[in-house]
Amino acid sequence: MRVNRAYLLLGTALLAANTAPALAADQAVCTRTSYLLGENLTFNRKDIVQYADVQNGAQGANGEAAQTDPVIEFTADQLDYDSNADVVTATGNVLLVRAEQSLVADSVTWDRKSGEVRANGAVQIIDEEGNKLYGDSIELTETIRDGVIENILVVLDAGGRMVATRGTRDDGVITLENAAYSACLVETTTGRPKNPSWQLRAIKVVYNPADKRVRYDGARLELFGLPVIPMPGLSHPVGEGSGGGLLLPDIRLSRANGMQLSVPYYFNIAPNRDLTVTGSVFTQVLPMVSANYRALTDRGAYQITGYATASSRIPVSAGGIGADSQDDFRGYLDAVGRFQLTEAWTVSGSLRVATDRTFLRRYDITREDRLRSTIEAERIGPNSYFSLAGWATQTLRVNDPQGQVPIALPVVDWRLRLPDSIAGGKVEFQVNTLAITRTAGQDTQRAFAQARWDMRRLTGMGQEFTLTALARGDVYNSSENALTNTLIYRGESGLQARASGSVAADVRWPFVGEAFGGTQVISPRVQVVGTPTTGNLALPNEDSRAIELEDSNLFALNRLPGYDRVEEGVRVVYGVEWSLQRPGMQLNAVVGQSYRFDDQRDFLPAGTGLGNRTSDVVGRVDLKLRNFIRYTHRFRLDKDNLAVRRNEVDITLGGRQTYVQVGYLRLNRDIGPEVEDLQDREELRVAGRVRVARYWSVFGAGVVDLSNAKEDPRLQSDGFEPIRTRLGVAYEDDCLELGLTWRRDFIPVGDAQRGNTFLLRVALRNLGF
Repeated sequence: MRVNRAYLLLGTALLAANTAPALAADQAVCTRTSYLLGENLTFNRKDIVQYADVQNGAQGANGEAAQTDPVIEFTADQLDYDSNADVVTATGNVLLVRAEQSLVADSVTWDRKSGEVRANGAVQIIDEEGNKLYGDSIELTETIRDGVIENILVVLDAGGRMVATRGTRDDGVITLENAAYSACLVETTTGRPKNPSWQLRAIKVVYNPADKRVRYDGARLELFGLPVIPMPGLSHPVGEGSGGGLLLPDIRLSRANGMQLSVPYYFNIAPNRDLTVTGSVFTQVLPMVSANYRALTDRGAYQITGYATASSRIPVSAGGIGADSQDDFRGYLDAVGRFQLTEAWTVSGSLRVATDRTFLRRYDITREDRLRSTIEAERIGPNSYFSLAGWATQTLRVNDPQGQVPIALPVVDWRLRLPDSIAGGKVEFQVNTLAITRTAGQDTQRAFAQARWDMRRLTGMGQEFTLTALARGDVYNSSENALTNTLIYRGESGLQARASGSVAADVRWPFVGEAFGGTQVISPRVQVVGTPTTGNLALPNEDSRAIELEDSNLFALNRLPGYDRVEEGVRVVYGVEWSLQRPGMQLNAVVGQSYRFDDQRDFLPAGTGLGNRTSDVVGRVDLKLRNFIRYTHRFRLDKDNLAVRRNEVDITLGGRQTYVQVGYLRLNRDIGPEVEDLQDREELRVAGRVRVARYWSVFGAGVVDLSNAKEDPRLQSDGFEPIRTRLGVAYEDDCLELGLTWRRDFIPVGDAQRGNTFLLRVALRNLGF
């Protein structure tokens, strides 16, 4: 670069390379003595030094430069100038700054003739991208933008570190020889050095800040210092950005498919769209291909996932498992999206469908037993709500005939809450319609409209008093009722109508005081509800089948789920809530019961807890101790002998690193087999993780079916039937997640055989895996 004019400014002293007349223009801004660079100079104090170039010596009419490069400023303990060699040397805590770049070193030598700048001793460079370069020595151009560094360490601002024996920087592009890359920290929190958990070694590494991408020549992956996988042609983005390329493979071993190797390839189509295509090969079945497409629009987002293969399968139907396998195309499609059309209107939908009932289980995609597809248009206003929806379900259960599974379209729900009070209470209107169609079962159409009024008051004694009134009218139309197996669900075919209403009074009286070293609140509660007899059995029951009295619906106006069944008669509900707050402890409990003044229970089996005048006793206990113990217990006790009809316990002991979770559920309702939705169940779930070292942990889980033929005549279990178990070991630090998991499935379904599955998982931070 041609230097036509240069000056050094130390504090308020100006060093100029031009003649005395040329200094006259600069003296307008300098009031101290000027020195010519024709002398040997030494300054023994730490001052600001500036250097600037003027391109082609162009001068404006006022004597100022027409165009200038960014100024280089630096500080040093000592500055020496050799006039014969035309060399400037800065020593001692040298700092050079040019625009958004900076250099720190023990000494810097600037040869003004060749334009070469050499820095030595603990060199650190921060470029305009925020990347930090460290080295023993470096040769730079006078712009301090480009150069060569020996024994270089690069700390990327976007994340990750690179080391090499030699590196160059040309127009921002960093090229390293005999290099290694890792996203791991190389020292502990106390400053002690540590080896990275993983690193990529290569003959050459190139980092281009323009696309924030690292490219390798002759790369291999090393885990804990051991070479594991050669990775020719590897490149990857750094930081939060993403780029196309191969992702880390997935390796697993299962009895049904043998050894599996899945290799994903990621396509960064646009900042708001991407595609991941995965090819999977197996030792025992034909290959499979899958793809996941994601897109973000100005109105919302959607994604589409698909799987496709061809393999032999054992057909599964309601009649059992077929004896012969058959070759067929097999696949799965999963699409979901949500769009905000306006501030109030939202459209969402999902499509989930599989070619057969065992595909998802066999290829370990999901263990769900139903796939639901939905569509909905929704409007939410300040005081109103509207929804137009529909859904269809594909059953994956062995004993479920697909023709009996309902298709609901349309499902309309509209609600309006009046902003102003009427008679001191809030009024809300609701209109709801539902049309259910089955290909080989009962069809039902329903519509109802209702109005509800609620008034809440606080008395002078602290009582919370609520009055509620509800009026409702229903119209039903059904056909093919005899195809519904459960008699109490059928209803009468043709048009049916129902008019109903309810009135309720609810009083809750909290008492607050000190107890047990904390604050307790005891809240007795009483509710009276009256509903006339409406004749529930004349109407079909589609959405009120899972009847269960529990703490969450004890004080509900209608304690039956859904809309098809209404709890009739006059009843009184009573209970008490108790909470205790202490430092490090929270305890909440509720218990209650109800009494009905009539004996109309023709549609309520006794085992539901609501079948008699006096209901069973229900309750819940929640306990939390210092984020170490979390305990929840839900129960229902028989009103006559206090036998446990529902017993559900969930316990978590420990923190995030070491914990154990136990879940137990037993439903002992003693309901006959004619009501298939209310059969008894008993299940045990156990999971835990133990941290055995700083980064290593062992984890496991298991699900056991404790039900037997006495609880459900359809079961062949002896009362202890493992469903699946899982055991594994995991490593996790700041940049690496590594896990090996063994899982055993005990229940075969078609070609989804019982047996062992092994899964190896590796996740490397900053490689997009």
